[in-house]
Amino acid sequence: MFFTDERIQFFRPLTGKYREQIAECLRLLHERLYSSQADYGESLRREQILDLFSEALERAPLLEGEDEGRFASNRDQAGWILNKLVDHGWLKRDKDEASFQSTYPFSRSGRLFTQTLAEVDGRSVRTRHRNTRNTLNALAAFLERGEVYDLLDAYEHSERIIADFTDIIAELEERKRELVREVEAQQLVQQASDQFFDFMEKRFQPDVAIRLSADSVEKHRERIQHTINKIRRKQNKWKAHAERELRRLAPDLVVSNDASVLLTLLESIEIRMRNASEIMLPALRRTLQGFTKRADIIIRQLSYIHSQKHNDIVGLCRELSEMNDTDFSQRLAAAGDAMASLKLGLVDPAHNRLREQRQKRPIQNRITELSEPDPATRQEMHVQQLLDKAFNINSGALRDYLRSALGASRRVDSRDLPVNNASDLLALSHVIELGSADHASTGFRLKLEPTEPITGEHYFARRDGFLLELEHDDDTNCP
Repeated sequence: MFFTDERIQFFRPLTGKYREQIAECLRLLHERLYSSQADYGESLRREQILDLFSEALERAPLLEGEDEGRFASNRDQAGWILNKLVDHGWLKRDKDEASFQSTYPFSRSGRLFTQTLAEVDGRSVRTRHRNTRNTLNALAAFLERGEVYDLLDAYEHSERIIADFTDIIAELEERKRELVREVEAQQLVQQASDQFFDFMEKRFQPDVAIRLSADSVEKHRERIQHTINKIRRKQNKWKAHAERELRRLAPDLVVSNDASVLLTLLESIEIRMRNASEIMLPALRRTLQGFTKRADIIIRQLSYIHSQKHNDIVGLCRELSEMNDTDFSQRLAAAGDAMASLKLGLVDPAHNRLREQRQKRPIQNRITELSEPDPATRQEMHVQQLLDKAFNINSGALRDYLRSALGASRRVDSRDLPVNNASDLLALSHVIELGSADHASTGFRLKLEPTEPITGEHYFARRDGFLLELEHDDDTNCP
């Protein structure tokens, strides 16, 4: 359980009226301990923590309803925040037996949640568009060296692909709502356009544009699929070793003894790549298109309003209608004199340029007419279709054939299976497939026991013999 011991009220520091200041203290402490400014050889003592929190309190804004006079100084408030974070499990108090001084590192839960606060704040740099490429690189390394850690890394990176798509779509939606809210509140054309172009330059270009072009899942999906197919074609000895290592290192991934962890991971990566390419990438494009369209509409409307603020036609007509005839005539005469002025000017010769006329490229748009296939070709195609249908057998037909052969019993020898037509002969040649894990997953569990080889038959010179038995505990699940 999560809410136990010191974590019973874990989130209480972030629910009070000082929540913004405490969040800023956590972000600044995380930056001090785990960013490029960190000094990994030194743990922060109480005085250093108080100095850091005092600096954070200068940055953090006061929320409405906060009592500014509760603490005598920022240092007093920093001490109160430090004690509160220790009491609720965000920080730990470690005592140095040599120097008799206490240090205050993050607890594991506090570090993970503070990392989320730091990422939401947007101060850290994340190359989220690299996960598709990292998946491909990890799979290639697993194919080359056979280390299962590379496969687990590829599985983890493929999971982050979907999460990153979800994050950027949510961020675009939030940006769109923020843009509308700012425009409604301030009605400033310059600020709205600056926010839009700032996002396009600082957020779209470094991440979203790369995700849609250089690191697109569509670009790497085929190579990832090709690498997965190579792994599946590896020798059984190589795959068995990888399976044993995966079961030893990641026991949580073992669902049953019959299901392969290696194949399950590869199938999961395939499904995630397909979902990212066919679902998430089009959704990202639609969201980005909606964001840019909304920004374009708002900026155009504000530009029009801004350009028309000195051109109040309705107000001018109302003012003219309230004048008497004499003032009205004088006002129109003055406007006519102002508009009747004539202004002459000469055209700048530098603006007159002759442009070369481009010749249109001839395009061959004639379509080749396809002739009807000759009778021999049609006959060959018809025969090929009949052969494909004749030798096609599915799982349902196999199960129906075995049920009819079993009758009321549960056990039958493969030498006693009947052959009444060509379909029965095909089913007899494939009946061993009913014992596979694919049929077992659908509820059809068949137990196979090898017997003596069967020889001297009319259709087969020699074939393996098996004793086929349906298990008792899955009768209700059999389709």
